[in-house]
Amino acid sequence: MKKIILKCGLSPGDIVMLSAAVRDLHKSHPDQFLTDVRTPCPAIWENNPYITPLKEDEAEIIQAHYPLIHRSNELPYHFIHGYVQHLSQVLGVPVTPTDFRGDIYISDQEKSWISQVKEITQDDRPFWVIVAGGKKDFTIKWWSTQRYQEVVNHYKDKITFVQVGAKDHVHPALDNVINLVGKTDLRQLIRLIYHSSGVLCPVTAAMHLAAAVEFKHRPRGRRPCVVIAGGREPSHWEEYPGHQFIHNVGSLPCCASGGCWKSRTVALGDGSDKDGNLCVDTVLRPEETLPKCMDMIEAADVIRRIQLYV
Repeated sequence: MKKIILKCGLSPGDIVMLSAAVRDLHKSHPDQFLTDVRTPCPAIWENNPYITPLKEDEAEIIQAHYPLIHRSNELPYHFIHGYVQHLSQVLGVPVTPTDFRGDIYISDQEKSWISQVKEITQDDRPFWVIVAGGKKDFTIKWWSTQRYQEVVNHYKDKITFVQVGAKDHVHPALDNVINLVGKTDLRQLIRLIYHSSGVLCPVTAAMHLAAAVEFKHRPRGRRPCVVIAGGREPSHWEEYPGHQFIHNVGSLPCCASGGCWKSRTVALGDGSDKDGNLCVDTVLRPEETLPKCMDMIEAADVIRRIQLYV
């Protein structure tokens, strides 16, 4: 068997996609590879049957990439194809995608544990996970906090929303939610999504986890997920089957033929080259600056998409 170690230093969402490539490599070539990984998110790989602990001096080291993203506006591929195509080229073997989701495993023991929501509420109420912020350096993905609040208020006494997010990112606190911002590590977030009835978020790791994590309430079904996407990324690159992916690609000159792939609405002065990759069509609101493509999405648009599920 060929021994390989895949290295990737990118975000949790990217690493969820790498998990799909590992699965597809092993399903395309059973018993031909022993695979280990080196990534910043070991929680994603827990219980993964395709991972074998290897020492670096006994395996080929592969830096995993997805160069296909640079042609995502031109070619009809999803993110799920990115790492798969690169692995196929590096290893010189055909690799075929086998499922339209990442590959996350929940142990039977984890499934037996009660959710953080039940710990707080002492009941088994259904709930949706909501991400109402994002990374400090990717402000172009943010939607209006006021509009997130309008959505939550609309479903008061109908849907319990559980707000999550990393403590070092920007997640303005919402009213009428269970606030778990900064209170979940990645594995806890995976378990929380396992127990959830749906996910509301921008293009972020929660979207990928919504597809990859088993849907407790319908194990063979797909978890409801509403994604507020705007015009940054082409929908075919990001959207999963069964998700409501709200985008405006094709509606503005800046994203007329595909995603703009910009990073920020305003310069942050932090020395990052992202300051040279700013949104060209912004809307100044009293408390925030939004990309026009995100400002075009009203709370009513999101409510209508959630309503398709509930």
